[in-house]
Amino acid sequence: MKPFSTFIFGLTVAFGLSFGWSPSPIFAAEPEAIAATRLASTLPREKEALAATDHRPVIGITTLTSKTYVKAIRRSGGVPVVLPMIQGPYEEEALARIVDEYVDIIDGLLMPGGPDIPPSEWGEEVHPTTNLLDEDRYRFEKAIITTWIQRTDKPLLGICLGSQWINVAHGGSLFQDIPSAFGTNHRNIFHNVVLEPDSRLSQILGGTKFEVNSLHHQAVRNVGEGLRAVATAGDGVIEATETTDPDRFLIGVQWHPEKLIPDDPAQQKLFQAFIDAAALVSH
Repeated sequence: MKPFSTFIFGLTVAFGLSFGWSPSPIFAAEPEAIAATRLASTLPREKEALAATDHRPVIGITTLTSKTYVKAIRRSGGVPVVLPMIQGPYEEEALARIVDEYVDIIDGLLMPGGPDIPPSEWGEEVHPTTNLLDEDRYRFEKAIITTWIQRTDKPLLGICLGSQWINVAHGGSLFQDIPSAFGTNHRNIFHNVVLEPDSRLSQILGGTKFEVNSLHHQAVRNVGEGLRAVATAGDGVIEATETTDPDRFLIGVQWHPEKLIPDDPAQQKLFQAFIDAAALVSH
């Protein structure tokens, strides 16, 4: 990220608050998450601190539901930034303008876990077990991932819901409820996944079989255009996808690697590969 862009990003967040933007509550609770969004125009010491991060890639997190995302990014050498959303009624043009600013400034995008994507995205009615995203987050995340995929070739990592967003944004569909579709449970358990040996994900993790955590009840049904399924569970549930473009880092995993990092070095490799790819953008 260039110093001028960093400066503008700080101002974007600062002045955006006066126009109805609302940052995640983690902004107040976790200063580390906004190292690159401090108000660069206020104090000299803040400008110096901002400049000190300039050689590191800035990673946008669309919504922060856990500090573990922040820690994983920082551990791998990135600067995590929680991206503020507009709340309440607003014009699509305003959303597009904000998204364009974010997309231009950040070096990598992390789509985290959360509730469920409205199944209207792939032409289905809501299943009784579906817990929909709130409208503000839904509109914001749909806009930014669509723009990110279509306008850039910068790195994208999707985790759990984020992995499902990657598939839906590529025109794919989801099983709304794994127990209903497969007769198995993927919530609050650990299970094995088997990776395709020729996949980028397998090369990053350094193997083809791993035990992972599982917190999801939805999964990929039809794989989106330009993606391939690269990991499955024993019951056949797709656990990871990646782009078919060999020159781009774009991976979605259903498990939560950020939670496994303290005990599983392989999962740290995934974040490190993501940050390394983003670093190529920032320089």
